[in-house]
Amino acid sequence: MDKSKPILVLGSNSFSGSSFIDELLTGGYKVIGVSRSKEIAKVFCAYHENIYLHNFKFEQIDLNGGTEIIAELVRLNKIEFIFNFIAQSMVSQSWNSSEHWYQTNVVSTSILANLLLKEKSIKKFIQFTTPEVYGSMSGWVKETFEFAPSTPYAISRAAGDWHLKGLFTNYGFPVIFTRASNVYGAGQQLYRIIPKAIFSALAGQKLILHGGGKSVRSFIHINDVSSALISILERGVVGASYHISTRELISIIDLVQILALDLDKNIEEIIEIGPDRIGNDLAYQLDSDKIRNETGWNDEIDLNTGLQLTVDWVKSNLNSLKTFPSTYEHKR
Repeated sequence: MDKSKPILVLGSNSFSGSSFIDELLTGGYKVIGVSRSKEIAKVFCAYHENIYLHNFKFEQIDLNGGTEIIAELVRLNKIEFIFNFIAQSMVSQSWNSSEHWYQTNVVSTSILANLLLKEKSIKKFIQFTTPEVYGSMSGWVKETFEFAPSTPYAISRAAGDWHLKGLFTNYGFPVIFTRASNVYGAGQQLYRIIPKAIFSALAGQKLILHGGGKSVRSFIHINDVSSALISILERGVVGASYHISTRELISIIDLVQILALDLDKNIEEIIEIGPDRIGNDLAYQLDSDKIRNETGWNDEIDLNTGLQLTVDWVKSNLNSLKTFPSTYEHKR
């Protein structure tokens, strides 16, 4: 693979995008990052201390209205590999202004993909999507397009995936789909469950557990997700879907219990039981045998180790983190 040509990362300010850029730079790749906002604060930016930061270039472009600019960026740089992390990604809030979710995740994504059909330099367009397209799962699910989305967010991601699949089937658009289970780690936004639980406990705030925390998830450390994406970059098959997940499940309440013990707190001190979220899926269980068998990838960071690393990050940056919102602030 020619590392002299830059890889384009759309959604570079996202937690997963920023962390993946750090992985790419460490691996000797050149990177162009695109986000609608200015570069994120250093405490949330995984790559800002990378010794190869000189190989990174940032472009502030909003996908909504900026598809032509992104396509021109691909054309001028003869981009071969694109990773798309751009999405309106919150679940509960997608009920309030669902048109914003559909605009970004379906309309603008499809406009960009249609433009990129003309760019013959592209070898892989890796779409970072979500298990929420499947709806609630009663067992380990393999990669399919048998979707049952239950929220506007999930519906928008399912529709976006279907459009890209149609472009692959009918026009040969070189898309690869990746669906990761619940991602966490240092640098994650404070409104996500793990950093929020840690921050709330240390700041003396209550964490509201929707539905009592009975939902079951598989949590995977961001470093393992980034290494999986590298394996897909190097060995993934165009047109395929890959699940990125551990093989372990845990309920949200049990997860918070582990964090409470790590922080020397009683769980009753730090939680408040709230009503379940509308359309909340009880379980996500992604079968990840395919990526393991086809690319040789394996997750390496167990949950206890990963949680401790995240606790250490919050503790060491607590004063700085207190200056940032701990709840989601919607941007159109």
